[in-house]
Order: sequence, then structure tokens, then C-alpha cells
Amino acid sequence: MPSVIRSAVLMTAIACSMSCTAQAPSGKADEAKDAKAGTAAGATAANDKQRNSTMIGMDIAKSLDPIKDEIDVDALAAAIKASFAGKPTKLTPAEAEKLRAEFGAKMQAKMAKKASEQGEKNLKEGQAFLAANKTKPGVRTTASGLQYQVIRQGTGPTPKPTDKVRVHYSGTLLDGTKFDSSYDRGEPAEFALNQVIPGWSEGVALMPVNSKYKFWIPSDLAYGPNGQPPIGANATLVFDVELMGIVN
Repeated sequence: MPSVIRSAVLMTAIACSMSCTAQAPSGKADEAKDAKAGTAAGATAANDKQRNSTMIGMDIAKSLDPIKDEIDVDALAAAIKASFAGKPTKLTPAEAEKLRAEFGAKMQAKMAKKASEQGEKNLKEGQAFLAANKTKPGVRTTASGLQYQVIRQGTGPTPKPTDKVRVHYSGTLLDGTKFDSSYDRGEPAEFALNQVIPGWSEGVALMPVNSKYKFWIPSDLAYGPNGQPPIGANATLVFDVELMGIVN
């Protein structure tokens, strides 16, 4: 199971020394001033400690979010306090080790089940979408099931399957969630067509240079049942692609 608990951030104190000339005590006024300064310094240190603890707590909570339904916060806090104080916890080290292995297996099975269910959902939604989309004006479907629409037809050469191309593109899921965009990065990308997903290899090879096409790529021409985070299993992908040139 992927690690979900990040290491706690340990704050180190920075010590500095200041030299001063020796002088005799100057009376009660100076003593009162020193006491007040000491109280303020103590309050600042306590406040810093609380702020540091809050920051670390926020980091821990964020890292534990995927398994928050499995956690009793009070029991978690009690285990931390006991461990810091060197006191016995409610589990022995051997019991904790055994439970860790069992918990890891349980969470792995739970995540696999969730991914499988989401994959089935994505597959059905993609098939329904593509069945409706292929009937829309301007949408063409190839023998492989790739769907595309010509937004702007260029007049340049078309790339070969082994060519490297320069493109601007944006990729989204069917719900509009954007997962990648060269436009957002502010510069075109370059890819060898034999090193990308099959839907890209096939689709871009249809485009004359200076064209802009829209592609709807079935999951079996994309990342299939394994997905590619943040792309889920069996997800149908949507790409807007401008072919700017052949780089070879």
C-alpha cells in the first residue's frame, strides 16, 4: 500500500550569542525590566511552539485524509502523547507490527475494489457518451473507435507514425476536468508519435500541419484499466490538438 503518512517536520532551534561589556547591576528598575522581557520571551516561545504544532498537525491531517474514516482522533492523540512521554501504549510493538500488516492488506483491498468499481463506471459512461457523440454533425469515427472533429484544416504535410511532432494541446475528462495542457504551460510540447497513447498516435497522424482537431479517445486507445493518475481506470479522454510542425 502506498505510504500515506509523511514524516513529521522537525523544527530545529537556532542559537545565537551576543557579547556585551561587563557591568554592575543597576538596581530594581533593571530587574523589573529583565523580568518583563523574560516573560515576553517565554510567551513568544510558547506561542511559536503552538504554531509549529498546528502546522505539523495540519500536515499530518492532510496526509491521513485518504484513511480518515479508519482513524479515531482521540486514540491517535493518546498514542502520540504516550509515545512522546515514554509511557506504555495500548498496543505492544509486536501487536502494532501485526496490525500494521493487516491494516495495509485491508486498505489495499479496499482501494483495489474502489478502483475497480470506478473503472466499470468510467467504461459504461464512456461507451454511452461515444455512442451518442458519433451521431453529431462533423464527428467522424475511425475503424478503431477513435472519434474526431476537424476544427481547422491545415494544408501542410501529415506526420508518419515514427515522426516527432510539435503540438499545442489540452486534455480533459468527460466531465470537463483538465488533466494536462501545453497552453497552460505557455509553450508547445514535442512528442514522438510512437511513444504516446494509441489514440494520439492514430489521431495526430491524420492531421496536416497547421490543423486543429478535437479527439474523443476511448479508454482502450488511452490508458485502459490501469489509468494514469489523475486519469482513472477506463476513462474516455478528450483532447484539443493543434499540429504546429514535424520536428524530424
